[in-house]
Amino acid sequence: MEIVPGIHQVDNVNGNCYIIVRSGLTIIDTGIPGSGGKILAYIRNTLHRDPSEITTIFITHFHMDHTGALSVLKRTAPKAKIAIGEGDAGYLSGKSSPPVHRGFRGFMLRVAETVMKPGHFVPDIILHDGDQYEGLLCIQIPGHTPGSFAFLDELSKSLFAGDILRYDGNKIERGPLQFTMDPGSEDRSIRKIAGLEFDTLLIGHGVPLRPEASRKVREFAGQEGPGMRQTGTGT
Repeated sequence: MEIVPGIHQVDNVNGNCYIIVRSGLTIIDTGIPGSGGKILAYIRNTLHRDPSEITTIFITHFHMDHTGALSVLKRTAPKAKIAIGEGDAGYLSGKSSPPVHRGFRGFMLRVAETVMKPGHFVPDIILHDGDQYEGLLCIQIPGHTPGSFAFLDELSKSLFAGDILRYDGNKIERGPLQFTMDPGSEDRSIRKIAGLEFDTLLIGHGVPLRPEASRKVREFAGQEGPGMRQTGTGT
């Protein structure tokens, strides 16, 4: 579905995938393994574009439900570049071992990774705070993972923010603490994005928050402060 002019969300990939449609195609996150066919079908049948037009695939963080379709997309659009934060590059490439999350959800995540095998990828672009690519301002928001990034599209006033926050259509909450590597850093990152100006917040799980999204995030950050509530099941 088209959320705002030129920005689309691919449904039913369990980890929101966004496509920015301009002269080329820019993808933000890719859903779980097995999502590649849905993303390619959306590009061909809804956008009436060719997947070879994908220029860059931005990854907000390394978790499987955001990187699952990388293999299919890279195979179909081999010239597309993968971009991820420096702190997560080793996890994506397999050079670093990801943390082991405890509890039942952590166990199920390990099982899913074993079965689905999202694979490892050497990124083409290592992101740093303040970088600009494809019209996006890259903003480092560590906490959920060390290399988590948000991407601000100033043209549409949209912020792609990964799993730092959740919005279910009624209230804003922070992402699940169980899968957050450094909650203290995440609190600071929430306050960081609260200082930005954007009209639409596009997150990894949940629905778009709009209009006046930055004002609502500032209200949330001010009301909750450190130790903000947790919610959600995504990683």
